[in-house]
Amino acid sequence: MEAFSMLDGLVVALYLAAIALAAWYGAHRHREAEQTAAGYFLAGRGIGWVVIGTALFATNIGSEHLVGLAGSGAKGGVAVAQFELLATLLLLLLGWLFVPLYLKSGVFTMPEFLERRYSSGARWYLAIVSIISYVLTKISVTLTAGSIIIHTLTGWNFFWSSAAILLFTGTYTALGGLAAVAYSDFLQTVIFLAGSLAVTIIGLNKIGGWHGLYQTVEPGFFSLWKPANHPDFPWTGILLGAPILGMWYWCTDQFIVQRVLSGKNLENARRGAIFGAYLKLLPLFLFVIPGIIAYALAKTGQIQLGAPDQALPTLVKTILPHGLRGLVAAGLLAALMSSLAGVFNSCATLMTWDVYKRLRPDASQATLVWVGRASTVLLVALAFLWMPFMKGISAQLYQYLQSVQAYISPPIAAVFLLGILHRRVNATGAMLALLLGFVLGASRLVLELIKTDLSGLGGLGTLLQWYTGINFLHFAFLLFVFSVAVLFLGSLATPAPDAAKIADLMFRRPLALGKPAWVQQDIMLSIVLLGLLAGIWLVFTG
Repeated sequence: MEAFSMLDGLVVALYLAAIALAAWYGAHRHREAEQTAAGYFLAGRGIGWVVIGTALFATNIGSEHLVGLAGSGAKGGVAVAQFELLATLLLLLLGWLFVPLYLKSGVFTMPEFLERRYSSGARWYLAIVSIISYVLTKISVTLTAGSIIIHTLTGWNFFWSSAAILLFTGTYTALGGLAAVAYSDFLQTVIFLAGSLAVTIIGLNKIGGWHGLYQTVEPGFFSLWKPANHPDFPWTGILLGAPILGMWYWCTDQFIVQRVLSGKNLENARRGAIFGAYLKLLPLFLFVIPGIIAYALAKTGQIQLGAPDQALPTLVKTILPHGLRGLVAAGLLAALMSSLAGVFNSCATLMTWDVYKRLRPDASQATLVWVGRASTVLLVALAFLWMPFMKGISAQLYQYLQSVQAYISPPIAAVFLLGILHRRVNATGAMLALLLGFVLGASRLVLELIKTDLSGLGGLGTLLQWYTGINFLHFAFLLFVFSVAVLFLGSLATPAPDAAKIADLMFRRPLALGKPAWVQQDIMLSIVLLGLLAGIWLVFTG
């Protein structure tokens, strides 16, 4: 059966036209994007909560995310969804704790917030580390994984499909800034949720509904909670380590936080985070369950499934009719392009605001916007240069490249969280925690990469092998505890920071939360969300 028809191609073409229109509408609605830095990088701080929520969700979900969740579902069940479910709690933390402080401070970027709270050294550290990690991991991994998936589904040439995606995404990101990205994300969220829903419904029908699915796969497939010695998702790591990584990603990473910084006011920014938290309940059902469906269909002989990561492409090619295949391909394109646009925009913001403006503090607003556009073009060019090497790099190395973030994020989470909760921590403690934490994380990554037998080193070799063998979630928790200890000890050994200078950057009760009516509604929405999360955890205890 033909994998991709003219009807599917027409659906994809209509999707691309709709995205171009959405990006134009976003940029046109916030015309100051053409004139000021606030307009270009933060959409004039005029975005509403619905667009913020969908932008948070779409920026997070890349095409490799969709395929990876389905692949993990096919391999071991629903446990991988814990990271998605925990995101609901962390988005509530973002909305209720971090957002009021970020908006009150008036910062453009997360490195700028660290400078206000600690020192310029902390700002430079976070800016440089973020830019490098975005270029080495987010851009390359997202583009490669997405292009391979599109090639698998459509047969389109890997190089030319990658080039077309880069040019299309880079163009509307460079021209329209965050406004174009946010409004296109809204439409892209609708597209890839619709495509995933189609796969889930048709797949369930093929296997005999929920009952048929439960009867076909092993009982452990529907348990979110795994033993403490589980190699991938130990319950101890989920409760201790995963929230640390999640707090860094959802509450302190420019890639995500820039969306809430664009809110027209505190109320819209917080509700956008809450709406995004509701959306994060969906991946379990729309992204992970299809992987389990693929496994069940393969087990009953209805499809042939090779590697687990082929679960989603296999389902699309074998069970969906033409037209719907085009919709799902459009959804994968949407996931790919929303992540690419997000990283282009966030990285350009850091390069402009935390590098160029630091070196040229008197630069005009028009110059900053021009540098932002030029930075986006530079990122697209770097991605083009990287493309010939992509197919030669192993999936295992990509996994290691992505793990860089896991090994550097606990110290960053520590300095942010303690920075807003404790007045005594200072710049010296923060830099010690960031640098020493980086050394520990980087050493763990290097030991994983070399994979050398260390037994010949005696006791030291045994210690290093144990160090390398710690589950990454457990390691994240230990690194966070170490960073907190260094932060406190370094701060207590040096003078306290100026209380007046950091007063507006600290959590203080009562914290200004906006209009009372909005606060009451958001409290109720948050309670309902927590109830839904608790219900999911109870149902999927297996």
